[in-house]
Amino acid sequence: MKKMYWVFFVLIMACSDAEIVSTWKNPDIVIFDANKVLIVGMTPNEDSRIEFETEMLEKFTDQGIEAMRSIDLFDVDFTNSVRTESELDDVEQRLLDKDFDAILFTKILGSESRQTLSRKLSDLDRNNARFKEDYLGHQNIYYEDEYYQRFTVYFVETSLYCICVDKERELIWRGVLEVPDPIEAEKTIREYTEIVVSAMEMEDLIFRKEN
Repeated sequence: MKKMYWVFFVLIMACSDAEIVSTWKNPDIVIFDANKVLIVGMTPNEDSRIEFETEMLEKFTDQGIEAMRSIDLFDVDFTNSVRTESELDDVEQRLLDKDFDAILFTKILGSESRQTLSRKLSDLDRNNARFKEDYLGHQNIYYEDEYYQRFTVYFVETSLYCICVDKERELIWRGVLEVPDPIEAEKTIREYTEIVVSAMEMEDLIFRKEN
């Protein structure tokens, strides 16, 4: 059954522009449940932060898990200035006092520029049986700057931390996703959250598959 679900998960990713490039799970953790989760999307773009945290909040709510967006917890002054380790310890203690037991933390690690052929795949499928046909069909590589189109890929990391008593922000799971430069931000965020939830389901972390 686990193998069948993995195949299903791969198919989900195949239909999405975003994809997981690496994951890690704490080997000491088999199953992890949380009763109250803080959702943190680290980005200077407030609209994207709100959109991402809201989308993820809905995922937790659908599972009957209490969650809160960081936008509703952290004031503007907190995110607009550098914080010290002791200040973050205070934040963790406040979360514990409010019965939070997990943090889902997402941030952009970096980006890279790539290039792709501007020609359609249907054109590339044609069989050039002779050298001259192949050469003539591709000679504009020499002189056309637009033959290749450049695009940006972002690497986004989501980490699940336990903030349980006697555990100092222990890392439970981490996943890195490759996300193309979004044309439709809302669609990209929706796909990203769905992939994260599916990956956590596979590892028996908070989310559970419906029977």
